[in-house]
Amino acid sequence: MSADSSVTHHETTYDRRRLRQWLAGQARADGVTRRRLLTLLAATAAGTAFPVTAPAHAADSPIVKPLPPEWFIQRGTNAETRWEALRGTGYHTPNELFFVRNHSATPVLDAADWRLKLWGDGLRGTPGEERPVEFGYDDLRALPAVTRTAFVECAGNGRSYYTTQQGDTVAGTPWTLGAVGVARWRGVLLADVLRRAGLSSYAVDVQPRGLDAEYVSGGESLGRVRRPLPLAKALNDVLLAYEMNGEPLPYDHGYPVRVLVPSWVGIASIKWVGDIEVSAQPLFSPWNTTFYRLFGHAYPEDGSAPLTRQTIKSAFELASGATIPAGVGQVLHGRSWSGAGAITRVDVSTDGGTSWRPARLHDRPRSGAWTRWSLSWTPDTSGATHLLARATDTTGRTQPDTAISNTQGYLFNAVVRHPVTVV
Repeated sequence: MSADSSVTHHETTYDRRRLRQWLAGQARADGVTRRRLLTLLAATAAGTAFPVTAPAHAADSPIVKPLPPEWFIQRGTNAETRWEALRGTGYHTPNELFFVRNHSATPVLDAADWRLKLWGDGLRGTPGEERPVEFGYDDLRALPAVTRTAFVECAGNGRSYYTTQQGDTVAGTPWTLGAVGVARWRGVLLADVLRRAGLSSYAVDVQPRGLDAEYVSGGESLGRVRRPLPLAKALNDVLLAYEMNGEPLPYDHGYPVRVLVPSWVGIASIKWVGDIEVSAQPLFSPWNTTFYRLFGHAYPEDGSAPLTRQTIKSAFELASGATIPAGVGQVLHGRSWSGAGAITRVDVSTDGGTSWRPARLHDRPRSGAWTRWSLSWTPDTSGATHLLARATDTTGRTQPDTAISNTQGYLFNAVVRHPVTVV
């Protein structure tokens, strides 16, 4: 497939899907009849040209895709997925429901103009005269492809619970648990690209950098988002991904190409990658020095080592504060995941932690992804209570009752108290 045809396919597919979603939303809002809606949707499927005016919120949003409030909580340049929206969606998070973590507005790039530049003294060549090596979009797609199912999760996912459950003061976006998603990614191994670029035996670090706008913090520009990776990880399982769930990457998720670093904190999976520095010395950026390290009373004065693997978590596919009828059988659904290993057990409490029962696991344990689970429950007492889910992975890690606090609220791993009311 040529770069031009890929761009056309991507934009056409994306625009039609976006139009279908918007039309459905307008129908709900404006009372369009079901027959009229089906006519409009059929027209978009057939490729009929309608003059499309994006909804006002989309035009003003730093995020390209629609963010209906029943699916997302918008948090500045970010969008958190509501867990109740994932109920019944299957194993992979649909692209339109996948959370968005941006440092700035989503850039809309053209694959035909895109180039990936590899450069630095970790490539072979005369010292001081190493020449950059470039790959185009078609160049990457011509290389052997790999498909991998993996979660991407912001390091701050669950951050708000440090405050609401533990009374800790932390900084950053107040995510609940919706800054995570699992997708089927397709692309080329970063190892293959590095070797084709002429990887030197002296290389120790690689640093992908995105093509989004420079990030400004405290009035200071920190440059474009970039995060070093040790060469051992880069050569292991890291992808340069160009597809997500069988489609070209959506703009908000890194189109045309992003980095995917399985099991690691989301900042490592740089979106809209434009260049990769290959270095014979350790590399540093604000994203592994000032940010994405653990600071606080439990850590050294200069902080922990830069964050790598994600921690262990569980979430219910149920709205916080949901109302549940007494005496009526329910099936509670949820998902658990860990960056250290596959999920082997999930225990659930429906009485605030007084008693626990093992949930039924629905998926083969898989490292770097999540496991869906369920538990039958017939509530017999009216009033407010909390649902709790506690996961264990193949390394023996189990979610604790309390997470060790850090000033930036990373890696919350405690059991979350999910409020519901039985009526």
